[in-house]
Amino acid sequence: MASSMLSLVGKTAVVTGGSKGIGRGISILLAKQGANVVVNFSSDVEKANEVVAAIRGEEKAGKVIAVQGNVGKASDVVALFDKAEEEFGKVHIVVNSAGVLLSNYPSLADTTEEEWDRIMGVNLKGAFLVSREAAKRIPENAGGRIVNITTTLVSTAFPGYAAYSASKAAVECFTKTLAKELRGKQITANCVAPGAVATDLFYAGKTEEQVQMNVKASPLERLGEPQDIASVVLFVVSNEGFWLNAQVIRANGGTASAS
Repeated sequence: MASSMLSLVGKTAVVTGGSKGIGRGISILLAKQGANVVVNFSSDVEKANEVVAAIRGEEKAGKVIAVQGNVGKASDVVALFDKAEEEFGKVHIVVNSAGVLLSNYPSLADTTEEEWDRIMGVNLKGAFLVSREAAKRIPENAGGRIVNITTTLVSTAFPGYAAYSASKAAVECFTKTLAKELRGKQITANCVAPGAVATDLFYAGKTEEQVQMNVKASPLERLGEPQDIASVVLFVVSNEGFWLNAQVIRANGGTASAS
């Protein structure tokens, strides 16, 4: 999918949670297509430095910086966009990939109030703050794109993910509303909802039996890879993806349908 048709030269992209897993794959692919990328990360400086080095090692890649911050904190989100504009000018693309889940996979009845608040504070409040800032900062008529990474679990309602799925379902709802509120500005807002993807976040707390169950759930009989999701995001944020708006794209290899 990465081709000259999907060039992002001249664009600036902010990717939250951009140093690990799916976010890392997105950061690298957008940069390889020419975008200047601002990689947001929460705490792991080593991983942030690794993705910056990987991008700088790519021929013809855009420029890159890493910015630490908590997406659940409004002042950190404002500072992230301030830094992006300071380094590269106006922001055109925002991909919110930051997220957490509960690796003990509690039932709803066993989920503590603290666990619920932690999930909502990052996955829902963080997506809200990032989307709100993106809607204010992305210039009109410049091919602006907002993408929130959600989850196919919203469709499958798999046990053990009640808080996680609820947080992402809310993001899908407000993203569709945001797309309509951006009427006339030529800025799109969509969600990309991965299925099981082979990342540290996915593997945390799972047995080999649980991993294999996820493999078998897909008609393609494998886990997704970060590149699979990054390629979908690339199309959505490219000029070729301009007619996609207010959509939830369930990129899951056939595990669940969009309905």
